[in-house]
Amino acid sequence: MKHIALATALAFSASAAVAAPEAYVLDPSHSQIVFSYNHLGFSTGSGMFSGFEGEIAFDQDDPAASSVTVSFPVRSMLTGWEARFEHFMSADFFDASEDEMVTFTSTDIEVTGEKTAKITGDLTLNGVTKPVVLDATLNQAGMHPMENKPWAGFDATTTVLRSDFELGKFAPFVSDEVQIQISIEAMKAE
Repeated sequence: MKHIALATALAFSASAAVAAPEAYVLDPSHSQIVFSYNHLGFSTGSGMFSGFEGEIAFDQDDPAASSVTVSFPVRSMLTGWEARFEHFMSADFFDASEDEMVTFTSTDIEVTGEKTAKITGDLTLNGVTKPVVLDATLNQAGMHPMENKPWAGFDATTTVLRSDFELGKFAPFVSDEVQIQISIEAMKAE
């Protein structure tokens, strides 16, 4: 009986010592999503989203136990040319209201290497939700030299089909495939 009680106590204390994921918030000044697409075979068009919000529950010891949620307004898109932005916001593409959001919520993280993982999640765009897999890399986690607090940086890539989100107008002339590059920094929440 003493052995069972001791084993139970040890198991409980070992599980209590396991750290839970820590909350990090995205640094909007150093986080961006860049997208690119082929335009009629003549050029590669691109744009970006920046200044968005999100949270990461980051478990450095067990990255698979981490999670991420991000959201931002469709109208925060930057294209570098006002006429292209207005075309993207027209009925040809997004037909986005002022408060329409893009969201991503992770559903699974599969660790693939020392600093790499596949992050599966639900991407909601144009009112349509589809699963997306991000190929992610932890760039660095540690003390930020200027902010003097814990910080983490990640890069990720994926490819989505515009038509999956009912945004496939002019395909295949304007490519259905859109390449996405994500780079974020996040600070430990206070």
